[in-house]
Amino acid sequence: MSPRPIIAPSLLAADFARLGEEVRAVQAAGADWLHIDVMDGHFVPNITLGPDIVRALKPHATVPMDVHLMIAPVDPFLEAFVEAGADIVSVHPESGPHLNRTLKRIRQLGARAGVVFNPSTPPSVIEWMMDEVDLILVMSINPGFGGQSFMHSQLAKIEALRRMIDASGRDIVLEVDGGVTAETARLCVDAGATALVAGTAVFRGGPDAYAANIAALRG
Repeated sequence: MSPRPIIAPSLLAADFARLGEEVRAVQAAGADWLHIDVMDGHFVPNITLGPDIVRALKPHATVPMDVHLMIAPVDPFLEAFVEAGADIVSVHPESGPHLNRTLKRIRQLGARAGVVFNPSTPPSVIEWMMDEVDLILVMSINPGFGGQSFMHSQLAKIEALRRMIDASGRDIVLEVDGGVTAETARLCVDAGATALVAGTAVFRGGPDAYAANIAALRG
């Protein structure tokens, strides 16, 4: 039997006019983390949230804030997001010249450090720095927009990263983001994922549906 996955609702799919209320509602419905997608219109073709929104949401958050930085260059903004309340900060290897230095800096600031894999990013990127990684996030869509369909090609990558984590002996969270539904969630967990990001699949139907939506993702 697969372990119970961490469920991290993506606030990108929430009602932006009611973000504080949405945060409280998904937490009451059983969310384990809050996933916050930060996009700069440069590294990815969209613009979303900045550190001021993270800071505004922090008083409403009773679970870890899982911040995914889709910005380049990323290094100048690490401190602002950690100071705003990010508990986990995940970055793309392509968003700066020295991934190892970036991960060390995130930890130095007091947050957990994550690495994000675009669909075309090979697992070998972190082969020699597993000791610096607290979380690995596999994108099962191309980053930049919510509501895309799950890319089944990424299941083999999840399996490969699961083997790398197990071989390292480290307690690294393996997270998947993109097109996660009740159906694809099971595929991800079976491939070795321990955390699932879901936007539309959680927020569809409004607050009264959140608990059932989250339960469906857990299987």
